[in-house]
Amino acid sequence: SSFKLDLPSDMKARGLHPVFHASLLRIHIPNDDRRFPNRQQLLNASLGTAPADNVEWPVQKFISHSGSGSGLLFEVLWQSGDVSWEPLENVKHLDALASYLEALGVDSIASLP
Repeated sequence: SSFKLDLPSDMKARGLHPVFHASLLRIHIPNDDRRFPNRQQLLNASLGTAPADNVEWPVQKFISHSGSGSGLLFEVLWQSGDVSWEPLENVKHLDALASYLEALGVDSIASLP
């Protein structure tokens, strides 16, 4: 009960195998841009060629943080409306981090309460 899909050549080049078990396949439901504006752009950006390391996903704002040192996590509200907890390594290059630190009145990540 497997199906072979006709994948774009760039996805094949990334090593994606074209055969999938039927239990992994779902009917495609297109994005409702009124409910989830700009989400389709983010989905399309993740397909095709591998993203560069310096790609910055659109961030609306940082909501909070937790932990310290190597266990420091940031709660991020993305422009798509999704919220996720991200380690410092994933967000240290984002412009929104500087705004978050400024809003808390601290000069650096080490000064976070």
